[in-house]
Amino acid sequence: MTATPDLGTPRLAAAEPSSGASGAVDPSALLRSVFRRHAAGVAVITARGERPVGFTATSLSSVAAEPPLLSFGVGTASSSWPVIAEAGHVGVHVLGEHQRDLAATFARSGADRFGPATGWRSGPEGVPLLDGVLGWLVCRVVARIPAGDHHVVIGEVTAGDSSGAGRPLLYHQGGFNGLRD
Repeated sequence: MTATPDLGTPRLAAAEPSSGASGAVDPSALLRSVFRRHAAGVAVITARGERPVGFTATSLSSVAAEPPLLSFGVGTASSSWPVIAEAGHVGVHVLGEHQRDLAATFARSGADRFGPATGWRSGPEGVPLLDGVLGWLVCRVVARIPAGDHHVVIGEVTAGDSSGAGRPLLYHQGGFNGLRD
């Protein structure tokens, strides 16, 4: 066992956008403010339901190599959640910087995400697979963990393709961006 030094009681530093009239810090606003400064890769998560569903995610994370596990968060108020909550498999698509419009479509509430402008096909396990992505994975859902107004979904990789070309799309400061040299 490794000893951990006592780091004291965590304190929230006052941040201008999150301080109320009383000077109290709103932890939710503080979290959003800090994470606007955190660049994250952009992915689209899809699943097969009565109709295909999907949403843009910036919470994609590798969890383990053996077995190959990943995670992502999905809001329980999301129109995709009822299908994700029951799906046995999901598709995970890493977007390229040329796919800003696709990311925006899957992020927009009420958008026709699988309409004529979206190139896709049915893949392994019937999961909707998007065309032109940098890479895609099909994952068997192994856990759905409640986390506030979201669920963290853990998936085990069962199929995929990493042969897409291009540079990754990033989300930073409230917008979609590419890498700069």
